[in-house]
Amino acid sequence: MPTLNQIFKIFRIKKIKRSISPKLKHNPQKKAVCNRVLTISPKKPNSANRRIIKARIFNSKTKLTAKIPGEMHNLQQHSTVLVNGARIKDLIGVSYKAIRGKYDLIGVSKRKTRRSVYGVKSTTK
Repeated sequence: MPTLNQIFKIFRIKKIKRSISPKLKHNPQKKAVCNRVLTISPKKPNSANRRIIKARIFNSKTKLTAKIPGEMHNLQQHSTVLVNGARIKDLIGVSYKAIRGKYDLIGVSKRKTRRSVYGVKSTTK
């Protein structure tokens, strides 16, 4: 015979785990087209302007805002980027990040450390 707790366990509501990046629809990355490239200022203790893009996912009407990591970039309207989910703490409403070194977003020039993050090829042979 099952106990009362074992019977009630069936009817308990399980918490639904929400995705950090729901617009990617359970994909690790998605291709997107830039609509606007702009800068915004972060939350209170930080002050430097951050570069972001407003983009539309390929073959979808879904729009999102993504941060451009690194120093310089070459993006403009109608550029193609690869976007993945990444929570940026000091930017409100930005939960996606553009991937450097893929499609139209070039890697950071003269980058020596953390090259893989910023899309820079190795110069040593």
